This record gives sequence, C-alpha cells and structure tokens, in this order.
Amino acid sequence: MAFKPLHDRVLVKRVQGDEKTKGGLIIPDTAKEKPAEGEVVAVGEGARKDSGELIQPTVKAGDRILFGKWSGTEVTLNGEELLIMKESDILGIVG
Repeated sequence: MAFKPLHDRVLVKRVQGDEKTKGGLIIPDTAKEKPAEGEVVAVGEGARKDSGELIQPTVKAGDRILFGKWSGTEVTLNGEELLIMKESDILGIVG
C-alpha cells in the first residue's frame, strides 16, 4: 500500500466481529455494530513538541488495538475500508 500517515496519525484496519452470539444466533449485517478493534497498518513518524523534538509513536504496524466508537475518519484505499486516526484516539493495545 502506498499510503503513509503523517505526524501522529495511524492507519487502522477494522477487525471483523463475531458472526454469531454466544448462544449460537446469527447476527444479521443490519444489526451489527462496527467493531472498535483493529490492526495497525501504518504509523506516522510521531508528533512534535513545541521545541521541535520528535515524540515517537507507542504503536507500530501489526499491533492489535482498541479505539473509541467514533474515532477516526473512514477512507477507502485500494478497495479496502480503513480508518485514519490520531494516536491519542487509541485506547490500548490488545495482547
């Protein structure tokens, strides 16, 4: 993919949620919520302090993350739906 986020932004691919409930019921597409879990695809170089010093990002490509329900901007790149968000929108790294 030829896309590199700038500054403290992160490119994220959503991880698809379960198709069934724990009880075995199939969830139709219209009732599914978009998952708030994803995999980091690409990371910018990091934010800068007022002094110009670079703050390295905490996440890296391949990390599995949790983020807020309304975080990021949805984009389509090469036919794939992705999110661009600030690193501060990420709630944590899973596993």
